[in-house]
Amino acid sequence: MENNTRMLESLLENAVEYGKTSCRLYKLKAIDKTSDVVASFIPRLIVMGFISSFLLFLSLGIALWLGEILGNTYFGFFLVAAFYGFTGIFIRLFLNKQLKITVSNCIVNLLLK
Repeated sequence: MENNTRMLESLLENAVEYGKTSCRLYKLKAIDKTSDVVASFIPRLIVMGFISSFLLFLSLGIALWLGEILGNTYFGFFLVAAFYGFTGIFIRLFLNKQLKITVSNCIVNLLLK
């Protein structure tokens, strides 16, 4: 009878250890995936920052140039703003679903990698 009790206690201890180890493993896997996703987004954010700065100064230059051509500086800014407005509307109307799918696929691929 004592032998059965010891075996049962040993089995219960092993099951508890297995549960603790499994919990630690899931935590470590979650940390690994999170760090992988964050580490892949940071370089992309840096590149997007540089591209945004480039587009900002390019837009300012084009707006000033167009303003000189048209005679008033604010006409150039209006034209550049109209271009960005129409581009935004076009993206919202025609490319919104495609952009959502692309971004979500990218995130899922990073998480499942």
